[in-house]
Amino acid sequence: MLYTDNNGRTSALPLIVAGMILLSLCAANFAVLHCEAEEMTKKKAESKAGDPLELTIKDVKFRFRCCPAGTFTMGSPSSEKNRDNNETPHQVTLTQGFWMLETEVTQDMWKTVMAGNRGYFKGAKLPVESVSWSDCQEFVEKLNALGTAPKGYKFSLPTEAQWEYACRAGTTGAYAGDLDRMAWHRYNGERTTHEVGTKKANAWGLYDMHGNVWEWCSDWYGDYPAGNVTDPAGASSGSRRVNRGGSWVSDALYCRSAYRYSLAPDRTVSDLGVRVSRVSGQ
Repeated sequence: MLYTDNNGRTSALPLIVAGMILLSLCAANFAVLHCEAEEMTKKKAESKAGDPLELTIKDVKFRFRCCPAGTFTMGSPSSEKNRDNNETPHQVTLTQGFWMLETEVTQDMWKTVMAGNRGYFKGAKLPVESVSWSDCQEFVEKLNALGTAPKGYKFSLPTEAQWEYACRAGTTGAYAGDLDRMAWHRYNGERTTHEVGTKKANAWGLYDMHGNVWEWCSDWYGDYPAGNVTDPAGASSGSRRVNRGGSWVSDALYCRSAYRYSLAPDRTVSDLGVRVSRVSGQ
């Protein structure tokens, strides 16, 4: 379109000016959106220990807690009562933060992903148990296949180091707090599992890290390394997989943060369940 001035001359100048103004406005809007995106990324990167993250998978809520990258002492000191020789203290650095499921996997969660229910004790909010390590790996694979983990993340069984780091939540003692307030164990468990999340959480908002049911970890069981390590993933091979946390039938010593147990990956027991984590990776 041409513009004619009062002297009869024609020009496209106003159209050019309008186009330049429009481009400037678009650039400004893009800059604002870009800044907002950067701010959201920055906030995400600044997630603090215990910050919650909730995902809804087939109408069932999976709530996670942030476990930031950090360094801690894994194992127990020689002075800890009832410690075992396989708990050699050593410094562990986890270079990547992760998100740990707030509770043990419930029967509701399990049925959402797998066909049918598992467990000697029945109840939607009871922890799933009587599941083998292999069953739990299948659960994780199917959970990932649903595509519900945000881009750049996947679900996994926690490594033994991740599990103890999350259990301790910054503490250094035998337990992450008062055991009777935090755990269902032999002397208060009434010979049964209990609904998850009914005891006191640790400092990072994680429930039942002590007691209720043992929890499978991803690692093969093996001796701890002699020195400081970064992002350990356990032994390269073995015959047994690690279990952690103790259960409703366990004495207090087996519920300690550092206590290690293991079973063959095909074993199922009515006091052994699972908790998953969300980690970086595809």
